[in-house]
Amino acid sequence: MGGGTGRIASGAVDIRFDGQTILVTGASGGIGAQLAQAFASSGGDVVVHYAHGDETASALVEAIGGQGGKSYAIAADLSRPDGPEELIAEVRARSGRLDVLVNNAGGQVRRAQIVETDDALYEELLALNLTSVFRTCRAAIPLLAETGGGAIVNISSVSARNGGGGGSVVYSSAKAAVSTLTRGLAKELVAKRIRVNAVAPGLVDTPFHEATPRATWDALVAGIPMGRAGRADEMVGPVLFLASEQAASYVNGQSLEVNGAQYMP
Repeated sequence: MGGGTGRIASGAVDIRFDGQTILVTGASGGIGAQLAQAFASSGGDVVVHYAHGDETASALVEAIGGQGGKSYAIAADLSRPDGPEELIAEVRARSGRLDVLVNNAGGQVRRAQIVETDDALYEELLALNLTSVFRTCRAAIPLLAETGGGAIVNISSVSARNGGGGGSVVYSSAKAAVSTLTRGLAKELVAKRIRVNAVAPGLVDTPFHEATPRATWDALVAGIPMGRAGRADEMVGPVLFLASEQAASYVNGQSLEVNGAQYMP
């Protein structure tokens, strides 16, 4: 038998982030905006990262403040080599700590078959969906460690498992690499008391899919046993769970699939 008190706690875990600083990348809309609001509602001081759209990010910060939460916004292009370092340096200067990093920023750019994918699009997809996650983790780890440890939650995708819908091979490959990065970092950062996990959403109805052809969308929905796409707010619970030391202290190196039974590994 393993160690422990042998007692079973009763009742629901009240997930709170009071006194903690949480950085959510790509937080000005979609899943990221829902996460920022939820972390703030749970007592966290939320850093709303965005690359474009000052007005949207400002509106989110204002909305969080109106609900009694704490947040501020930082603009940074994470696809540039120095973007992640600049972002974390700003978090250090303004908050002095970092407890949770949610790597949510990413994008499909556009769907294209491999024979139609030139090197520029390939590099853009990798920079946005994989390299930015690697660099942001690399920049954030020292601050997380100085704070005493914490959690990293990477946003992967069901496409990391099934190869994605039509015209998304490179995007899907990048997300698969994010899942592997998650597993490797989980082992590497144990000594620093940093847990690393991932949430892999299935088809979620957000502006991310604005460029998805209707026929492709309908085909994807048809393959979901629950009969519908997910909502952005349905990704909140899984991310907060993995970020919480209260709820998930022994969960490390995992990828939580949230896809309506679309894919079950």
